[in-house]
Amino acid sequence: MNRGNRSNKALVQPITVIFGHMQSKSPVQIWLYEQSNIRIEGRIVGFDEYMNLVLVEACERHMKSGAKKMIGRILLKGETITLIQKLPQ
Repeated sequence: MNRGNRSNKALVQPITVIFGHMQSKSPVQIWLYEQSNIRIEGRIVGFDEYMNLVLVEACERHMKSGAKKMIGRILLKGETITLIQKLPQ
């Protein structure tokens, strides 16, 4: 194994990714910790160092039934978040 050929990839901080979603106003889907059947979708308009998120146009999506419930503006605690991904357009 040749250690001299490592690629110089910069690490991206999670806060940087969240800030990018907020700036682009792109819709995101958030997977919840210990609630694999429910996902939250919306646009990020605010966050803090604890990864608490403020979402607008938020909705709760039930993955088994496909049901969707509009929530509006919510504060989602960072400790409940498992994954954040951009929704396809």
